[in-house]
Amino acid sequence: MKNILSDIEPKGVMNYFEQLSAVPRGSGRTRGATEFCVVFAKEHHLEFYTDETGNVVIYKDASPGCKNQEPVIIQGHLDMVCEKAPGKDFDFETQGLELIVDDDYIHANGTTLGGDDGIAVAMALALLEDDSIKHPPLEVVFTVDEETGMFGATAFDTSVLKGRKMLNIDSEEEGTLLVSCAGGVRGDVIFEANTTLAFGDAYTVTITGLHGGHSGTEIDKGYISANKLMGEVLGTLVEKNNIRLCSVNGGTVDNAITRECRAVITTPDSFSFVNEAKKLNEELMKKYGEVEAGINLFCAKCDLPNESFDKSSTVSVISLLKELPQGVVAMSGKIDGMVETSLNMGVLKTEQNKVTCVFSVRSSVDSKKENLVESIKKTAAAYGATVRTHSSYPAWEFTENSPLQKVMTDVYLKQTGREMKVTAIHAGLECGIFCGKIKGLDCVSLGPDILDIHTPQERLSVSSVQRVWKYLVAVLEELSVPADDPV
Repeated sequence: MKNILSDIEPKGVMNYFEQLSAVPRGSGRTRGATEFCVVFAKEHHLEFYTDETGNVVIYKDASPGCKNQEPVIIQGHLDMVCEKAPGKDFDFETQGLELIVDDDYIHANGTTLGGDDGIAVAMALALLEDDSIKHPPLEVVFTVDEETGMFGATAFDTSVLKGRKMLNIDSEEEGTLLVSCAGGVRGDVIFEANTTLAFGDAYTVTITGLHGGHSGTEIDKGYISANKLMGEVLGTLVEKNNIRLCSVNGGTVDNAITRECRAVITTPDSFSFVNEAKKLNEELMKKYGEVEAGINLFCAKCDLPNESFDKSSTVSVISLLKELPQGVVAMSGKIDGMVETSLNMGVLKTEQNKVTCVFSVRSSVDSKKENLVESIKKTAAAYGATVRTHSSYPAWEFTENSPLQKVMTDVYLKQTGREMKVTAIHAGLECGIFCGKIKGLDCVSLGPDILDIHTPQERLSVSSVQRVWKYLVAVLEELSVPADDPV
């Protein structure tokens, strides 16, 4: 390991962030990260618990004089979204990240950084290691597979926790305290196509150069989904060139706005098809260029597959892609500027004659979430597709008169001289699951500035980490003071 971050404060946090970055930990492949935390606990002679899912809890006794205080839960997740830049040769299953420091920012070379949520793990381990920090008893919880459905939190047995105050370190905006989040559900729209012998010439149709982004926090930015746009492109091409679809593939995770999509088609008229594709590229740049400056549609001749979808299935799949919603469905009526309900068509994949569209639905109103799912099912049925839903998780509802929120906002005001922003987020956090399992849990979410998460442009602000670390330490010191003691 190169120790790129060794001279950056806070050194404990940066040390563990760099160590963790060397451990492959994509969602569903977090065994190494679990073992990393277990080894840490053993080396520091701390009590720990781990379960079959791979979740880890590490316990630390209170600082001297604070043992009678209530335990505080500190929570984050071990897994990260694995996205890489076009042409980047990188294996997330075997390789550690290559970190780069550029002025105030840390990023990875051509891949996602995993600041979401590696910074929570790093801060928590640094807290556990540093005996100079005054704190109540700590119960540090690391969950797995948050990014793909919050499976770790869902499987976690909360009876191993005594705390009723929880600091979730999984938000990406310094100075903002999250106290509520949207619920969500994942689903698969499945279409089984009829195939026929392929004829004519075969081409790949590729959409690339899009921004991408988090399908919750950035769904309102106007970024274009390559999967959704492919439906628009193929719709034009099938009307004018009698194409047949062979496959369509785009995206790797449902909680990232898709940056690239590729289809393979056949056409009986190559000349007309190529000219129409060129016109389309120019039209797309004019239509979306202000938001997506790098947008590019290009076609390349390829080997003719043995089979293609027949005309009816080709039209049905393309129509389905055009009709399924994408992006913001409704804005909140309670919080200005907040998205209430959205859908992200995160993954398209073709396996033989089966096309699957993997989507993520989010809403702060459970009934609106269910209504959108029913709408998707009706749209799918109209074109002969079926829908399977899974990985549902609840919204995290706002808690009135939260003592923890008061501590957090008071400490921030004292430390910075500014009021902290207290708000909700249109994204899934594990807080809702923990609140559903632990009666009376008082929970907040915080974190440093992380930009462009879930994309290869993800970067973490060093100065923000420094300020949030100082703030987190001050909060724990405040929570160490008995309620009837003067501050």
